[in-house]
Amino acid sequence: MTKIEAIIQTSRFESVKDALKEAGIEGMTVTEVRGLGRQKGHTEVYRGREYSMDLLPRTKVELVVADRLVETAVEAILKSARTGKIGDGKIFLTKIDEAIRIRNEERGENAL
Repeated sequence: MTKIEAIIQTSRFESVKDALKEAGIEGMTVTEVRGLGRQKGHTEVYRGREYSMDLLPRTKVELVVADRLVETAVEAILKSARTGKIGDGKIFLTKIDEAIRIRNEERGENAL
C-alpha cells in the first residue's frame, strides 16, 4: 500500500476529486493548508496598507491505495491538477506497512 499526499491549488480540487472518482478511488482526506514554495507569495493592499501574503492557501489531499492503483491515482492527479504555471503543487508517495479498520479490525488492503 502507498500513501499519496498531493498539495494542489484549491481551485483544482473538484477536478482532482472527480478524476480520482473516475479512476475508481473514492476514499480520501482533504485539508485546507497554507504553504510557501517557489511562487514566493504576493502582496495585497487592504485599507490602504500593503501586506505580504507569503503563505498561500492550498488543498492537501491524502489517500492510501493498493500498490496496483498508485500510478493510476498519480496520473489522475497530475492531469487534473496541472495548469502549467508555477504553484501547481507537489505529490508525495510513502510506503504504508499496515492499515487497520477500527470498526471490524480488517487489515491490509481490505481495510481500505
